[in-house]
Amino acid sequence: MTDADGDGRSSWSRAFGVLSAIGPPVTVATALLFYFGWARADAQAAQMGLNVSLFGYAVQDYLLISINALFLPLVCILALSVAWLALDRLLRRRIEEDRGRARIIRAAGIAALLSGLLVGVSLVLAVVEPARTSLFTPYLMALGVLVATWCIHLRRMGRDGKRPALSTEQRAVETTLVLSIVTLLLFWGTADYAQALGRRLALNYEQGVQFMPRAEVYSLKPLSIGSGAVTEVKMGSGDTTLYRYDGLRLLVLSGGRFFFLHDGWTPRDGSVIVLPDDNSVRIEFKR
Repeated sequence: MTDADGDGRSSWSRAFGVLSAIGPPVTVATALLFYFGWARADAQAAQMGLNVSLFGYAVQDYLLISINALFLPLVCILALSVAWLALDRLLRRRIEEDRGRARIIRAAGIAALLSGLLVGVSLVLAVVEPARTSLFTPYLMALGVLVATWCIHLRRMGRDGKRPALSTEQRAVETTLVLSIVTLLLFWGTADYAQALGRRLALNYEQGVQFMPRAEVYSLKPLSIGSGAVTEVKMGSGDTTLYRYDGLRLLVLSGGRFFFLHDGWTPRDGSVIVLPDDNSVRIEFKR
């Protein structure tokens, strides 16, 4: 899929040129990282019964949060891309040398048909069973579109014995449309994956809350924490009265506020305690 035009540029390079003209790559990449980080944090907060805005995350926080949401999808996509390029190079060489051209054309036609069916079935599943198929359906659709386009291209090349009989503009438009569809599908799938990862992280707190840093909060005034798992101990009397709160576990410090869970916290009936990061309270952390 790298047929060169008269000026030495391929249809793929022309398509990337069009996409690059829409927005600088660095700006687009930053926006995508921000969105995927927000999607993961928003799903995690919602699973905990909170709104993500309460954490006061900055742009750089969302960018860092997005890394673990993108690592696995990017590794899989790049690995498949390497394998695909190697297979494409092999089949092109066989077609150019006229070795098994008829078999390649026939196999490419069958593969294109099956890929179209895969896209159709995936689309139906996304509509009928979105909750069960959201993690893999967009990726299957993107794979089906790419394979179908690639197989059609191989059939054209095999029948003509040269580059497909399409004009430069037709190839550029076709490639741009395919890239746009695949990009949107990958965006969809990665956003769903980031949200699923956020929900899973929130659920993992239920099993891992006992491993979070233990905190003791001291305050000159009663804080009236409503969780039964948090104990209040009154220390001293009169002007020297001090209130200590035990049973807290540090979740995160963000936006000038401490977020605590308590021992035995669960997403269903647990509470998230939010305290300001100022001189009104003193916090001691223990293992």
